This record gives sequence, C-alpha cells and structure tokens, in this order.
Amino acid sequence: MNPARKRATYEDLLQVPDRFVAEIIDGELTTAPRPSFSHARAVSIISRQLDPFDRSPDDPDGPDGPGGWWILFEPELHLGADILVPDIAGWRRERMPVLEDIPYTELAPDWVCEVVSPSTGRNDRVLKMPIYAREQVDHLWLVDPVLRTLEVYRLEESRWVVVSTYGGIEAIHAEPFEAIELDLGRWWLEQEG
Repeated sequence: MNPARKRATYEDLLQVPDRFVAEIIDGELTTAPRPSFSHARAVSIISRQLDPFDRSPDDPDGPDGPGGWWILFEPELHLGADILVPDIAGWRRERMPVLEDIPYTELAPDWVCEVVSPSTGRNDRVLKMPIYAREQVDHLWLVDPVLRTLEVYRLEESRWVVVSTYGGIEAIHAEPFEAIELDLGRWWLEQEG
C-alpha cells in the first residue's frame, strides 16, 4: 500500500452497497461484484456436500455424518488489520464450541474455500493466501469453476503445500474432509452441446 494513502476503515467497508463483496486487504478497500452463476453453483454444491460435517448429535435433522465442524457461507473475518470474506469457511468445533450470533469473528478458520473468478483470482492467490497462512488456517481450497479444478493446500511451517489437485467430474476425498466422497462433477454448470 502507498504510505500516503489513507488506510481503509470498517466504516468505509460498511458504505459499500450490498451488491458487492467488500474486503480490506493491507489497508486497501477492495470490492468485487456478486459472483456469476458458475461461482454460485460451486459454492452451493460444496456447502451441501459438506453438510455431514456440520452436524452434531443433537441436530434435529439427525447426526448423520462425521460432524465436528461449523461450515459458513461468506463469513466476515477480522484478521489483524485485514477484513476478509471467503466464499466458505469452516471451524472445528473443538476450537469454536459455540457458534455465536455475531456479525464477524476474529478467530481464524481451520479451513477456507475460495472460488476463483477472473475478477477475484489474483486477490485470492496473491493477497489473501498469505494472510490465511499468517493466521495459521490449516487448509485452503481454491476452486476454479471455469477450469473445473480444485487445488487443495495444507499449511506446513507457515507455507502452503499443494496436497492434491482434482479436475473434471471425479469422485474425490479431499483434505480435511476426506471422510466422505465428494462429487466434483456436481460443482460445475452443465456444458452446452
């Protein structure tokens, strides 16, 4: 950031219209338009497929699945001076025993999923990945609905290590949710023709 520029504040972020996703990264306010349908489809299906991890023994829908996580869509994260809004994030329940009714959290998640697009890919990779590493997020997924790929990263000694990559319509078991099979083919829009 240019030192002569005024650092963005939370008040600046709150002034951004709801049709944009707003974040503060390294003191700068960044905005992105609401995602396309290919992005929204991937986020929706990933969230649904991970639902068995977001179950507890007292869940009225039943405790089916491994449980042990809180999985949230676009949570607001206050990580030091940075304010990030990942597409999906998850906290192990042993680290966050209660999911409080609050507008944001300062507790870094255990897993983050960013669905990259032409307008967000650079920020997700160049700006946000180092922040997630600094905050000791254990796992990161980068999903590209145009290329139909999933990159799975694990944090080791404060550095991202590629654990696996997947593409197309595979059935996969991906860290940290390898206990269940995920249908990668359902994440993408149907191709024409």
